[in-house]
Amino acid sequence: MADKKKVLITGASGLIGGLIRKNLGDKYDFSALNRSKVEGIRCVQADIADAEGIKPAFEGIHTVVHLAAFNEGVYNWEGNLRISIGGTRNVYEAARIHGVKRIVFASSGGTTLGYENDSPYTEIVAAEYDKVPKVWPLITDDMPARPNSDMYVAKVFGEVLGRMYSDMYGISVMNVRVGAVLPDDIPLMRRHYPGYFAHEDVVQMFDKCIDVPNHLRYEIFEGLSDNRWRWRDITHAQKLLGYHPTGSAENHEIEDKGGRHQVNMT
Repeated sequence: MADKKKVLITGASGLIGGLIRKNLGDKYDFSALNRSKVEGIRCVQADIADAEGIKPAFEGIHTVVHLAAFNEGVYNWEGNLRISIGGTRNVYEAARIHGVKRIVFASSGGTTLGYENDSPYTEIVAAEYDKVPKVWPLITDDMPARPNSDMYVAKVFGEVLGRMYSDMYGISVMNVRVGAVLPDDIPLMRRHYPGYFAHEDVVQMFDKCIDVPNHLRYEIFEGLSDNRWRWRDITHAQKLLGYHPTGSAENHEIEDKGGRHQVNMT
């Protein structure tokens, strides 16, 4: 039996890191780079802002799943600059130094939230479905990024940084623009309907990005489930990765401001 691929997860103690470890632990040899200890796998405890302190975590690693980011304020520039920008650069540089072959970067659907200023996306987000046409143009990964906060500017930086490391150093970089991943796996408000990203689909997407053929050098994928009101296009992931989401916001009955709603808009 071939050895399992050695995969380092930064920010492994978070929700997505936990889902990946729980569901893919039999397939990959996981280790963690985390500020707090992660039980059950090898863990280097360090802040990604510490360029020297994180380097030991990358020794012998094939793939890095980079989840760690600043999450204490979307408009906190200093925090996002230190962690999500500076720390991400440290991760890429440590990966280069140690010969890592692939990085799967957890970007965000927030890199395109500026499109919500335009119709019909404004109406979709506001759940004004009677004002939405039957068919609307989907936002694709090759359209200009339109972040709406410091946090998502930092995510755009991560995508562009990955492009440079792919072009200059031959690292395979897969970017996942993560949608709304909720702790209980249930959309909590109508705001979540378009971008809901079911746990099972999160696992599938990251699994496929870890395991993509080596000839794929740089790609951006929209990370969300097959939601009725989605406005980001998942076709690229479907065609290139064989991604087939099984979750949908419409599968859940949720509590929202207007009372209890069966989320079934088909």
